[in-house]
Amino acid sequence: MGYEKTADTELTDRIVKPLLDWYDQGRRILPWREEPTSYHVWLSEIMLQQTRVEAVKPYYDRFLQALPDIESLAAVEEEHLLKLWEGLGYYNRARNLKKAAQIVVEEYEGRMPEEREALLSLPGIGSYTAGAIASIAFGKVYPAVDGNVLRILARLRVDDRDILDAKVKRAVEEELIRVMPKDRPGDFNQALMELGATVCIPNGAPRCESCPWEAFCMAKQEEKTAEFPKKAKKKPRRIEERTILVIQDADRIALRKRPDRGLLAGMYEFPSLDGHCEERQVASYLRELGLSPIRIKELPPAKHIFTHKEWHMIGYLVRVDELSAMETGEKAQTLVFVEPEKTRSAYPIPSAFAVYAEQVEMVRTNRKK
Repeated sequence: MGYEKTADTELTDRIVKPLLDWYDQGRRILPWREEPTSYHVWLSEIMLQQTRVEAVKPYYDRFLQALPDIESLAAVEEEHLLKLWEGLGYYNRARNLKKAAQIVVEEYEGRMPEEREALLSLPGIGSYTAGAIASIAFGKVYPAVDGNVLRILARLRVDDRDILDAKVKRAVEEELIRVMPKDRPGDFNQALMELGATVCIPNGAPRCESCPWEAFCMAKQEEKTAEFPKKAKKKPRRIEERTILVIQDADRIALRKRPDRGLLAGMYEFPSLDGHCEERQVASYLRELGLSPIRIKELPPAKHIFTHKEWHMIGYLVRVDELSAMETGEKAQTLVFVEPEKTRSAYPIPSAFAVYAEQVEMVRTNRKK
């Protein structure tokens, strides 16, 4: 049975009451839900993109302690902002937060706009986030449709449309506006999110016995939950090979700032070479930089997955002569040698380099002994 719009209208009408009853009885206690100001909702929704709830909680708390309101976010130095974001990945989310906060301060006197169209005009805010802020913080009847919502409705109605198709998403938004309760639009959206996150899950079998829609879910009745939702196949990610260098002099670590545009823009990273290089190639590169290698030790390989590419990395721990590090050649002027402790407080290093950042922890620990 495929998706038929005329056949599921009544079914969609039936979802609201059992969903809200289920949500009221057992919703998760989350910090942004307990104090759902527009800033809190906005920040949490941006952090939750591509990141699990449990992983977000400590970052959310730390971020609010440092930047408790929109004004402080608008004024924060970028490196401090990226350090607060370190570990969450997708760093453009943080940059867009600051850009949007500056616009809110300049054009809206520091108050988040309430209407969806105004929210959509802010950097980093798409239809889902705009709907979440408008409905949860301001009680506006706007849907918040993401992959979770598309998945659970596809199973409910055995909807065989491609959920990655933007037209399908817009059609679902229009359908939900019609049934959203005007007195509880925010709770309705959060209940849909909750159902997709805890019951009608993306990976593994859905927990149908806990679902408020079990009695009339068509995928459940037809034993087809594993067949939905339908998605067009994604293009395979491009694989890039890299050689990461953890360069240490007597007691400092070499870092390099990435360009202001592109992948991991403006972040600090360990120097690296394209491809998988042998030790002799690493030594030659170091001498080109004006550095004198004393010892080169191979480190474990690592892999990091981005949205459209994968880094397959090998690494070397390199000890260089302290004097050469202090008198680096012209080609090495892009490097900064910093004390290991400062990689925690001042120099944001992306989680892509987590395996190699462990070497910095070891240096830091050895210094304390």
